[in-house]
Amino acid sequence: MTETTPGRVLVVDDDPIVAESLSEFLAREGYRTSTALSAPEALDRFRDASDDESLPFEIVLCDLSLPGMSGIDLARTLLREHVGVSIIMLTGYGTIESAVESLRVGAIDFLTKPVLDNELRLALERARRHAAIMAENRTLRRQLSGRTALASILGSDHRMQKIFDLVGAVAPTKTTVLMSGESGTGKSMVAHAIHRLSPRKDKPFVELSCGSIPETLLESELFGHVKGAFTGAHADKPGRFLAAHEGTIFLDEINSASPAMQLKLLRVLQERKFEPVGSSQTIEVDARVILATNQPLESLVADGRFRQDLYYRINVVKIELPTLRDRIGDVPLLASHFLQRFGQDLGKQLTGFSPEAAEMLRRYSYPGNVRELQNIIERAAVLTRSPTIGAEDLPPHVTGAASVPLAPTPETQSAARPWVPMSLEDALKEPERDILLSALQANGWNRQKTADQLGINRTTLYKKMKTLGIEAGEEAPPGSRAA
Repeated sequence: MTETTPGRVLVVDDDPIVAESLSEFLAREGYRTSTALSAPEALDRFRDASDDESLPFEIVLCDLSLPGMSGIDLARTLLREHVGVSIIMLTGYGTIESAVESLRVGAIDFLTKPVLDNELRLALERARRHAAIMAENRTLRRQLSGRTALASILGSDHRMQKIFDLVGAVAPTKTTVLMSGESGTGKSMVAHAIHRLSPRKDKPFVELSCGSIPETLLESELFGHVKGAFTGAHADKPGRFLAAHEGTIFLDEINSASPAMQLKLLRVLQERKFEPVGSSQTIEVDARVILATNQPLESLVADGRFRQDLYYRINVVKIELPTLRDRIGDVPLLASHFLQRFGQDLGKQLTGFSPEAAEMLRRYSYPGNVRELQNIIERAAVLTRSPTIGAEDLPPHVTGAASVPLAPTPETQSAARPWVPMSLEDALKEPERDILLSALQANGWNRQKTADQLGINRTTLYKKMKTLGIEAGEEAPPGSRAA
C-alpha cells in the first residue's frame, strides 16, 4: 500500500470554538479542513462536494452529541452514503456504551474531550491508513470487475491481448463501436464485455441480429409500432432502441440492413431520435450503440450496398476479431476451458485430452471459429466414457483433418514416446518449446527478430522462454526446423 499525504478532514461540532480549535490544529498538521456545526450541515457539505471518483472528505471528526441528528446517526448515514470515509467520534462525556455504539456503526476511533494532541495524531494516522486501505480495495474491486467482464473472452494470442486493451479503453465512453469478424469469433461476447465495463452496466443490454429479422419487420423491431400500423399490429409495441434507453444496444450483422433501414439508423445515431412505425410522435433515446458485421463494410460501400455516410458515422472505434485458425495457439486454452465447463454441467470428471485428440484439434481449421470449437468440445464431453477425451469422441470432420500433413514435430518423429495423461495445454508445451528454441537458434538468438517472426511481442517471448525453461545458447532439438 502506498503512503498517502494528509487529505481533507471535516470537523463536525456544535460548539464553534471547539470546531475552530480542532480545525486550526489540523491545518498545522497539514490537513485541509472544513467545519460544520450540525449533522444536516455536514451532510450538505458531503453532497455538495461529492462526485463519483473520490470522497470529498477522507476523515470526519464528529461530536457524539449534536442537536437534532446525533453523531451516531450522522456516522451511520455517512458510512452508508460514502463508502470508505473514516470517522473519529469525539465526546465530552465518554462512556463504555457510547464508545461501543460508535465502533459498532463503523467509526474508526472514539476520543474523549479535551483531546490530547498526540492522541489525536495517532487517531488521525489510523484513520488515514483505513482510508487508504478502503481506496485500494475499491481499486481492486474495479479491476476485478474488469477481469470478470472479460473472463468469458479467452486468448493469449497477441491480437486478443490488443482487443482486451481496446475494450478497456473504449468501455467507459459513449463512443460508437464497430466490430468486424467472421461468425463465431465472439463479437457478441465482446459487446457484452464493453457493456459490463461501462457506466451503463446496471442498465439494459439489448441485442438484435439484423440478419435474422425479415426486412419488413426490422423497422418495427428496432423502433416499435403503434396499434394498426400494419396488418397484425393489434397493440402498441416498444422497439429495441427504446428498450435499451440509458443502456446499450448491440446490432449484429448490420451489413444485412436495407438502404432504407440504413438511412433510419443514420438519423438515430446522429440525432438520437426516431418515430415508431405508424406514429408521428418523435421519441428521444439515450442508448450506447455497438454494431458488428461479418462482411467487410468497405467492400459493400464500394459496391454501393452500404451507405458511405453511415459507414463513417459508425466506424469511430473499430475492433477486428481474428478467426480461430489465425490464433490456433489459443485452441488448448479454449478447449480446456470448455471441457471444464461442460464437465461441471454434466457432472463428469474430465481431465484433459489424449495426444491423438490434441493433435486433431490442433490440425482442424475451424470454419465456425470459437463457436464451432465449443460445440465440438460439448459433443465430446457428452459422448466420452473416459475422463480423457480421445479421438473417438471427436466428430468425423475433425478426425478427418488429421490426414492433412503438417510440419514434423518431435511427437510425430518419435511415435514410441510414452504418453502420460495430461491436459491439452500441458501436452502442447513441449512442441511449443521446440518451436521457440528452433526459431531463436535460426535467428542467432535475436529476441526481437524471433518475436516479430512468430507474431508475438518481445515481452511475451521472454515470458514463454522463462515458463518453458529455455536458456540462451541452448541447442535446438534433433529433427526440428532449425536443426
